[in-house]
Amino acid sequence: MSALEPFGARLRRAMDERGPLCVGIDPHASLLAEWGLNDDVAGLERFSRTVVEAMAHRVAVLKPQSAFFERFGSRGVAVLEKAVAEARAAGALVVMDAKRGDIGSTMAAYAESFLGKDAPLFSDALTVSPYLGYGSLSPAVALARENGAGLFVLALTSNPEGHEVQRAVRTDGRTVGATMLAHLAAENAGEEPLGSFGAVVGATLGDLSSYDLDINGPLLAPGIGAQGATPADLPAVFGSAVRNVVPNVSRGVLRHGPEVGALRAAADRFAEEIRAAVAVV
Repeated sequence: MSALEPFGARLRRAMDERGPLCVGIDPHASLLAEWGLNDDVAGLERFSRTVVEAMAHRVAVLKPQSAFFERFGSRGVAVLEKAVAEARAAGALVVMDAKRGDIGSTMAAYAESFLGKDAPLFSDALTVSPYLGYGSLSPAVALARENGAGLFVLALTSNPEGHEVQRAVRTDGRTVGATMLAHLAAENAGEEPLGSFGAVVGATLGDLSSYDLDINGPLLAPGIGAQGATPADLPAVFGSAVRNVVPNVSRGVLRHGPEVGALRAAADRFAEEIRAAVAVV
């Protein structure tokens, strides 16, 4: 694979052309059951193939949650490899939701697994955890730059447990979450039309005006749908940065399966609601 155009530029174009929507590929056991599928590799494959068929040619981003594939061992990972390849071939950008984070050679190996140009699981971007220190992510940052990929760094997550770390105040008076955003703004400085290093910021968090979300990079926003946030909430949460938000919807779309038409219709509804909400800012 030759070096790609930077992820941020490809994401900006995809969002402008297809709408700013990310749909998760989250094959929970309960969701497989709702679709009438067995909780096994065959059910996993049917589920993944259906989501890719329904979405990959029309949404900007698909985000497989790797844990739901890894639980089936090597056969599950093989299904994930196929889903990633087919989604990217159909024009969707793939964000691998693996939340990797470690130090040194281990972090480098995680980066190679998902961002290496010849890796079977090569994805357009990877979610990562910076809570061994932002500098621990440097192997992933370097490889992403080399191969035209991106990162989404956990900064202000929607789970309530995240507050004890992300809202903790450092000796310089900044919260840990604000520090992560500042690091990302530095990574993206001068990039046009959008930097490749984004943050994960929950759409359920309410007023975030005390945080500088203008990092010149994308903001992956979980929480719309099943967690209670709506597209109409986005301007109030993200303010002037809302145009760079990539709202993630998983169960809100996936519960309409297994019919391909129903999945597409649900995704289209969310995409239009998001377009309308973002347009008012």
